[in-house]
Amino acid sequence: MSIRFIKDKKRFIINTKHTTYAFDVVLDHYLYHTYYGKRTSSLPDPSFHTVSFSPYLPGLSEAQSPDVFPQECSFYGSGDFRPNALRLSTDGTGVSDFVYHSYRIFKGRMALDGLPAARADERTQTLEITLLDSVSGCRLMLYYTVFSDVDVISRYMIVENNGGACATIEKCMSLMLDLNRSDLDMISLYGSHCNELNFQRAALHHGTQSVYSKRGASSHQYNPFIALCDHSANEERGEVYGFNFVYSGSFLNEVDVDQLGHTRVLVGLGSDCFTWRLQPGEVFCSPEAIMTYSPAGIGAMTRNLHRFAREHILPKAAHVPHPVVLNTWEACYFDIDQDKLIRFAKEAGETGFDMLVMDDGWFGLRNHDRAGLGDWYENPAKFPDGLASFVEKIKAQGVKFGIWVEPEMVNPDSELYRAHPDWALQTEGREPLRSRHQLVLDMSNPAVIEYLIDRFDRTFQGIEIDYFKWDMNRHMSNVGSCRLPADKQGEIFFRYMKGVYRLFDWFAARFPNAVIETCSGGGGRYDLGMMPYGIQIWTSDNTDPYARTMIQSSALIAYPAMTMSCHVSNPHENLGSLDYRYKVALGGMLGYELNILNMSEEVKQTIAAQIAQYKSLEHIIRLGDYYSLASPTKYDYSAYYYASSDTRELLLTVIEKRGCPAGSTKRLRIKAARTDALYTNVITGKTYSGEELRAGIRIDLNGTDDSAHLLYLKML
Repeated sequence: MSIRFIKDKKRFIINTKHTTYAFDVVLDHYLYHTYYGKRTSSLPDPSFHTVSFSPYLPGLSEAQSPDVFPQECSFYGSGDFRPNALRLSTDGTGVSDFVYHSYRIFKGRMALDGLPAARADERTQTLEITLLDSVSGCRLMLYYTVFSDVDVISRYMIVENNGGACATIEKCMSLMLDLNRSDLDMISLYGSHCNELNFQRAALHHGTQSVYSKRGASSHQYNPFIALCDHSANEERGEVYGFNFVYSGSFLNEVDVDQLGHTRVLVGLGSDCFTWRLQPGEVFCSPEAIMTYSPAGIGAMTRNLHRFAREHILPKAAHVPHPVVLNTWEACYFDIDQDKLIRFAKEAGETGFDMLVMDDGWFGLRNHDRAGLGDWYENPAKFPDGLASFVEKIKAQGVKFGIWVEPEMVNPDSELYRAHPDWALQTEGREPLRSRHQLVLDMSNPAVIEYLIDRFDRTFQGIEIDYFKWDMNRHMSNVGSCRLPADKQGEIFFRYMKGVYRLFDWFAARFPNAVIETCSGGGGRYDLGMMPYGIQIWTSDNTDPYARTMIQSSALIAYPAMTMSCHVSNPHENLGSLDYRYKVALGGMLGYELNILNMSEEVKQTIAAQIAQYKSLEHIIRLGDYYSLASPTKYDYSAYYYASSDTRELLLTVIEKRGCPAGSTKRLRIKAARTDALYTNVITGKTYSGEELRAGIRIDLNGTDDSAHLLYLKML
């Protein structure tokens, strides 16, 4: 059993394979957080501290104030002055105080209403805790779903309004964790468009530190992943707590150090971009947040998160080889037509590509980025024989067919906007702000979703599409809906995301044999909420290999390689650059963006050899365990390897950064190697013992531009 209730102690214990999480019911009122860490049967009992100015209930002492002890869920106005997990108002004050009522342990998990969630398996268990607020009549259920083998616990909540008045949720945080320590660093990933996922590590300080998005998307600026770790923690040593959010919209992660030096972590929707009105009898379900713990360094936390995403988040289609695609964007931009792309497909098929992906420019009057978005039918000037005939001709060249869509956006210069200007997000009396010449469709409006379903269904009727690249190229401003009344305008951000998820569900049902790559100007929605719908995510619009080395290294801290779309672009005729770009792209799932019609036979033969080699390695990258040896954020080079689950295969990559000094020799320890085995480098034929690999092999750095090293080690 992963979950137990110790009746005489009123204690809940949640065990994963290597961790224990525990909390008590104290004073028949509060949920007191007791422990989260390495698996143990020796747990502390609750202890209380007296702090002046901390409020407490009549009959209790100052030492029993909710302001000074660790809790499972804290409520605004209930005597806890730290950041709260829930603010719920029925009388305008926002004050609530939910009291423990009952519990239930069940196999599996609940489905979350219209939201992505981690898949249960035969080992999954869930704990449901019910709390009641006697004044408002509302009921709160806290859920702890346990994914034992990957050492992950997920958290979410449901609020039921069983009272007689309308209730407004003004802040909602899916996960709260109180730790009796603050001697920790916080790891986060920040950036901007074309500069996503920069690694940041800083010591906690008193007060609140946060990462957030108010953009309607998880954003390029701050990723929802964060971690807390010992000051001295590295890849192999130290305690690490990892957190993430299974959601793709605006979010808030708060980390607060209080007056006693204790740390509170909260992950959820926050309050700036979220309110929700609950009429009597209505129910609200929050998105899911996850946490994991490792006593063995950042690398072990990373592998927990990777296994969780692979086994419980990503769709089954992600577990088979991903297609190697040739995407038309950087080769053609909007200058596409039927004849050109058929020639592309012919060359792609002869070079070994699996698929041609037709990017932006195929629909409406889409000859530039200022017109056509929303008009999802083929441009007859570019496809005079129709889209169905064109796709048949593409497939006749021996490749599959993928297509680019951006369902959530509209250009003011489009038939859709001229017919339905009220379908764009807007606030009454204000000129809508534009970004990239686009407005955002009101995906909270069911009529918009129904239009998109009908339009795509008719446009793609009878066409066998193998791959959709789903883009989202601006963030949300003037967030108002012509459909909703004033008292529900604060719900738009959340309703928008549920509308998007509904459309994804329709695409999956309507095109069951197609796969999806999600994108938001690159990594603007690189999150666990997107991953149940697509086999991979376009990591960044920046395909420069030196920049990508940094971006991909940081992405791999939180997300597995199978989620990361990595393209070789613009090598021109420089074979050294082509080799370098290829080896950088081997960090994830390989694709290409180049004008194959302009490539020499030598370049095409080199690409064909790269694709063939990649297909012999892809399974290790997609399914293997990831080990970071040298982060490019810290060193002049990047070094990492993937190990197959049985450790019979190892793939080591070393990427030299620009300016890396020449003549430097690095000793890299491959600790996943078996001590009693022999391994051969398939590329060179050189043999290594497992003990030699574990002790460290020598890599001589060239110190020149476009230098990278690849070792594919296979057990004899």
